[in-house]
Amino acid sequence: MTENAIEAHGLVKRYGDKRALDGVDLDVARGAVCALLGPNGAGKTTAVRVLTTLTAPDAGTATVAGHDIARDPVSVRRSLGLAAQDATVDGLLTGHENLTMIGELHHLGRKVARARADELLEQFSLIDARDKLARDFSGGMRRRLDLAATLVARPEILFLDEPTTGLDPRARNDLWDVLDQLVAQGSTILLTTQYLEEADRLADDIVVVDHGRVIARGDSRALKRQVGGDQLHVVVADRADLDAVAEIVERIARTAPTVDAGARSVSAPAEGGVAAIAELAHALTEAEIRVEDLGLSQPTLDDAFLTLTGAPAPAPAPSDVETQTETVEQTR
Repeated sequence: MTENAIEAHGLVKRYGDKRALDGVDLDVARGAVCALLGPNGAGKTTAVRVLTTLTAPDAGTATVAGHDIARDPVSVRRSLGLAAQDATVDGLLTGHENLTMIGELHHLGRKVARARADELLEQFSLIDARDKLARDFSGGMRRRLDLAATLVARPEILFLDEPTTGLDPRARNDLWDVLDQLVAQGSTILLTTQYLEEADRLADDIVVVDHGRVIARGDSRALKRQVGGDQLHVVVADRADLDAVAEIVERIARTAPTVDAGARSVSAPAEGGVAAIAELAHALTEAEIRVEDLGLSQPTLDDAFLTLTGAPAPAPAPSDVETQTETVEQTR
């Protein structure tokens, strides 16, 4: 058994003159959550389609659960579950019927398939909607049912393509809780997302992709540090103290600070973390300068996204999954 659940080297996928993937390298450890983060058109969905054998790469190699996607695609498919952007459940079947049908397609046998369906409905808090038609489910309920459907055969690895797009904040949080449970049970998850908060909340490792290339990688804190380090920030009670505070901050930070007279604030990048803020607090106290706010701030993941991709973080999606209009072609 390999250490990594997913490994990819030099993946290339072309659509006409456009390279949706342009030499992507990727590895995901077993039991980890990896988020592919990037704007629309970055190549996230194409990467998922290649790794799940829905489309063949033009160059490069990859293995999923130790199986080569080109030489052994059947074994790859048996080892994974895929929740695509659009829910794939049948609206004319009940929640229980949907999951039972999938179980039978996986050759579980009707009795086992029905028991597995009830188990998953309970796990995803859908047991009260057991006999309700899927078309009458809310967007969040349909998304949970779709995720439950990917787990019927107990796959080793889950691929989730923008799993919370179109969900309202409460439904999104509910789905995050379910994913936490799956990870606690040992699942490996590769998810694509445009939501910085989602990547920050769920992922052990974040891979930022843009124009078909991996442009950065690390956990949330590492990506934020690529933008810049900690910032000392002081808001004085009396605007007349700004010059004195600027001198103190410059001495501690060893760099010229930014002074905002309107906000009565002084800020500067500084190393040292807590030690720097403690030194600053001591110096201000000795100088008998009153402050309204004193702190140490870090760049946000939004700052990192903007710096790395050159694009602002995407706005939240509409809170109804039915309003989704993205197609696979758009996400390429």
